[in-house]
Amino acid sequence: MRTLGLREFIRNNLVFAILWAPAVFAGVLPEDRADVMFHSYDGGNVTVDGPSLLVRKKIGEQISVSANAYADFVTSASIDVDVLGASEYKEERKQGSFSIDYLRGKTTYNFAYIESEESDYTAQTASIGVSEDMFGDLTTISLGYTRAWDNVYKNVKNAQGVLEHDLNYGFGTGTFSVDHRSYRVGISQIITKSLIMGLNYESQTHQGQLGNPYRSYSSLSNTGSREFFEEKYPGTRTTNAIALDGRYYLPYRAAIHASFRFFTDTWGIQAKTAELGYTHPWRSDWTFEASYRWHSQEAADFYSDLFPRRDSQNFMARDRNLSTMSDSTIHLGVTYDFKKMEEWTRSWINQLTLNLYVDHVQFDFEDFRDARQSTSNFNANPVAAGAEPLYSEDANVIRLFVSIWF
Repeated sequence: MRTLGLREFIRNNLVFAILWAPAVFAGVLPEDRADVMFHSYDGGNVTVDGPSLLVRKKIGEQISVSANAYADFVTSASIDVDVLGASEYKEERKQGSFSIDYLRGKTTYNFAYIESEESDYTAQTASIGVSEDMFGDLTTISLGYTRAWDNVYKNVKNAQGVLEHDLNYGFGTGTFSVDHRSYRVGISQIITKSLIMGLNYESQTHQGQLGNPYRSYSSLSNTGSREFFEEKYPGTRTTNAIALDGRYYLPYRAAIHASFRFFTDTWGIQAKTAELGYTHPWRSDWTFEASYRWHSQEAADFYSDLFPRRDSQNFMARDRNLSTMSDSTIHLGVTYDFKKMEEWTRSWINQLTLNLYVDHVQFDFEDFRDARQSTSNFNANPVAAGAEPLYSEDANVIRLFVSIWF
């Protein structure tokens, strides 16, 4: 039952970081390392938390393998759930992944596979990439391709109150399939001894059931109130994104970084994202970092907070993630390096760090209204449909993890 926006966040951020990042640095295999993490997301009456374990290990001088186990536990009473009068729900998602890097000369080849499962959504993702150092190791060129196969189900309660798949969903098959493809190309260039720049382009295609089977759009009834009906999405979507980023190393070991990303798709969404950050080491064992990220987007062509009538157009959605919106993120992080470990640990641990990252995200929606305020269930003096206050929410994201080099 997880919202599409949260699922896309997991796919685009966590999956990309696990599968693709190692292939970016051609000519160097990842170090032997284990990361044990606890993650938490709390915002908009949605909480997601759980553990993650990632292990990397070199085999000889040319091969490095990694495996990741990840789980999150979701409790949701979001505005989408509230406004339809549904009760809070809980679910669990499990994810596992495997990747391998092969180094040959100045070229690194990467293959990765990830599998995710929850009660109403399963996903399999395969990724391949190649990266090569050129021009005296000052330039790195990378190419990548990802293919994902998802199955979307719809849960309903049976006579005993137990959740099961709705067999009438998917034209009587009980499931819809979704196909995702991603093509990536990037270049990283060392400009000076202190400045590194990168330019990356990614194009994605999506086909299948791209909407959320639980979400509804709203239209104006004959009585002037909102009425809700199942959303209708296009069956295809193509996205294009280009990003420019840079990192400048300061004389006192600190660094600043900045990035800008432009995104567009065939649904009419255009988005801009900018980020500015600073990393500062202190003494020999502390590292502090801070950044600010800003994002804004225009609404999809078929999005509306309140349609004039039912079936007024072919495609109709009220997903706030498709609305005109902006969000800002303040990120703070601290890392402590346990350099003064006991002698007995040095026989099996080369380095150990404790890391804490905290993000605060503020979401502001420019054309998505709090429809709860136009019903007497939530407001003793309900306002007219379409005149409700604009909706906003904030969220806190925490990642606490231990990294061990061995």
